Amino acid sequence: MKRLTTLALIVGLCTVVGLLWSYGPEDVAAAVVAAGWGAALVVLARVVAVAWAGFGWYAVFPQDGRPSLRDCINIRFIREGINTLLPVATVGGDFVGARLLTKRGVTGGLAGASMFVDLMTQAATQFLFTVMGLGLLVALVGDGPVARTVAGGLAVAAPALAAFYLIQRRAGHRVVQGLLTRFASGREWRALGAVDVLYDNLRRLYAAPRQVGSGLAVHLAGWIIGSLEVWVCLHFMGYPVSFAEAIVIESLAQAVRGAAFAVPGALGAQEGGLIALCALFGIPAEAALALSLIKRVADLLCGVPGLVQWHREERRSREEPAADERRGRELGRRLGPVLQPATLGPFYSYAPPRMPASRLPEAEGDLKKCA
Repeated sequence: MKRLTTLALIVGLCTVVGLLWSYGPEDVAAAVVAAGWGAALVVLARVVAVAWAGFGWYAVFPQDGRPSLRDCINIRFIREGINTLLPVATVGGDFVGARLLTKRGVTGGLAGASMFVDLMTQAATQFLFTVMGLGLLVALVGDGPVARTVAGGLAVAAPALAAFYLIQRRAGHRVVQGLLTRFASGREWRALGAVDVLYDNLRRLYAAPRQVGSGLAVHLAGWIIGSLEVWVCLHFMGYPVSFAEAIVIESLAQAVRGAAFAVPGALGAQEGGLIALCALFGIPAEAALALSLIKRVADLLCGVPGLVQWHREERRSREEPAADERRGRELGRRLGPVLQPATLGPFYSYAPPRMPASRLPEAEGDLKKCA
């Protein structure tokens, strides 16, 4: 798996370099410079979108056991950094986020279930966002090869999305239990217990349609907020697209990134997709590559702080047990000479103290005199 990821990374980097070389590094750099303050606004829009996604995660929790909104947003930035900047197939950060949530007082079953529901709401709203983009594309440009390709991708994604939902429901519970029973050997009772807790929490979350609906609404709004990146950046570069056109470009570019999940950062796929999509609205390839580079700057500026925060939390979690152990040893050294272990003998039996051997004759004499 690591070899495939490394190979995909190399291919992606070569594709990006090849595209930059083909369309002229000087022209792409000039387009980036032309964006000016628009690049800073793109970064700001990304920060807002990631924080909004944290709010969407917060929305699916029940009232009891819910973490704070601040914790959900902070961990959401950690998830974004891991999924965007590390070769983890865009989902490794979500599992890390669930584990970090347990350190904030959320039970493991609820943290894991919330992560799956959050992924489901994100995937479902991205599907709807892509359908919206496809509809706007047909209305603005008409049917064509790009529209038919997107429609084919949606036809493939729909069954996968339905399967991801069903695996979280009762039928999926039975399938997972059967697989664990078959392959887990003598340890299946531990795994089955954890799976039962996870599915109990999944049923609890899905039994609250208002909360799931809130998560869907928040995430769908978040995808639309992400379209501001395209709209603002292209305006500053001198290509004033409408917001509907920006939605088309952003939604279908995100669909391309999702399809290229095996490539770290969707290197090459995002650049090629943006070139094809921007060309539909008369935007040259140099500007599309500049837009992609500015988006990658936003990836870095939002993702690196998340990785730093993740490193700090992992280091703190390793240091706290060691500090507790040191405090325990210090307390033991201080109290050791004072506190002596108590004997339980007198409470259960009584044996009179034995007399010294030198006193035994005198004691016998005294007894004889008394007699």
